[in-house]
Amino acid sequence: MTAMTGSSAQAGVDREFWLIVSEVFGDTKPTFQGEGPSTGVPALFIRLAQCNLTCSWCDTKYTWDWKRYDIAKETHRRSVEELIAWALAYDVELVVISGGEPLLQQRALVRLVRGLREGGKRVEFETNGTVLPDSSLLVDGVHFNVSPKLANSGVAEAKRIVPAALEAFASSGRAVFKFVTRSVAELDEIQQLVDDYGLAPVYVMPEGTTPEGLIETTRVLADAVAARRWHFTQRLHVLAFAEARGR
Repeated sequence: MTAMTGSSAQAGVDREFWLIVSEVFGDTKPTFQGEGPSTGVPALFIRLAQCNLTCSWCDTKYTWDWKRYDIAKETHRRSVEELIAWALAYDVELVVISGGEPLLQQRALVRLVRGLREGGKRVEFETNGTVLPDSSLLVDGVHFNVSPKLANSGVAEAKRIVPAALEAFASSGRAVFKFVTRSVAELDEIQQLVDDYGLAPVYVMPEGTTPEGLIETTRVLADAVAARRWHFTQRLHVLAFAEARGR
């Protein structure tokens, strides 16, 4: 995707409809959705910058950790119209919008999603479930992979669990709830959130940034997750591409 030119900026593109983007991918090097109910489906990715959480195990800290990464190098301003044109140029039905936390920029996302849907795309959001979704995003062809963070994230509960947002996602009928998990003991923590906020369906995903780590955690969790009759999802992109960025 090319940067905005000076002439484009002078054309008066409404600043309200710009997004702070970390990266886009799935075009020159095809890839697929690696997690959740669409695992293995070919996909384009729009990864937005900025996050309201600071999870210790986050594997995309380059979208928000400006003590460790250079914000000028890691972020780019893109117009919504430019992103729509980029996505519609490829014969890939699914567009995944992730982050960071994408819903921090959802005012512009309403227009982005409308353009993608009008172009025949299906949209999935990867969100931490702390931001109340705009009703304009709760439409046909748009789904949310909501990943409430557990204590293993190192983030205070009051910051990572927002009841009103979780209840809105749960009642929307357009969300699944995906939990990054390290141990069998953490399944009780998930169960409490499920009971408190009516979260369903539940997907458990082993934490890990290497194929070896994922396999190990998968084997630790598998029997216990199966016993609860929850879904079990992998991080297929990690298994397939290891730690390669933009895959």
